[in-house]
Amino acid sequence: MTPVRLPAALMPRRHLIALCALVLALGLAACGDKTAHPTVANDNNDGDYIDAGPVTYQLQISRELNQYSTEDSQYVKGLPAGLSASLGPTQEWFGVFLWAKNQTKGNATTTDNFEVVDTEGNTYYPVKLDTALNPFAWTSQTLAPNGTEPGPNTIQAAGPTQGGLLLFRVNDSVYSNRPLTLYVLGANNKKLGSISLNL
Repeated sequence: MTPVRLPAALMPRRHLIALCALVLALGLAACGDKTAHPTVANDNNDGDYIDAGPVTYQLQISRELNQYSTEDSQYVKGLPAGLSASLGPTQEWFGVFLWAKNQTKGNATTTDNFEVVDTEGNTYYPVKLDTALNPFAWTSQTLAPNGTEPGPNTIQAAGPTQGGLLLFRVNDSVYSNRPLTLYVLGANNKKLGSISLNL
């Protein structure tokens, strides 16, 4: 039996289909357990993961916030008494949105102890937000095995960042002192891990 030969015009299409199938297979093979949740598609989101104790944290996005915009005005609600959303001429709001997962076989608690440090050693701490007024605020939670923060069907998970908010009030000198580093801290301020932040 003589083999059937495809016309020369169809050969490039056949190679293109094979190449597309290979790219799709490689893309699916690259999917792992940690990427089982949607991440925010944004140039500022490098999607870095760190294992900090029993919990894995992922940076969803970090960026300057504009308290006068419709979206960002929601993030600066619930400020402590005496702290205004208005900023001085050399200050700005900076938001870090995190996702976390307990990858152990027992319960694990996420931290609420963080700091941001610039290259000059200036240290910034998150503003303590009232979660009754700001549903986007990050709060320490005890997660069951494979549990995540934010949990499914929450305002945080459904929001545009898909993460819990750490709100920082920083000096605009941070632009000259980049990159910024977010440290995840444990008991006695022990540094459990760090993530480089885009600004």
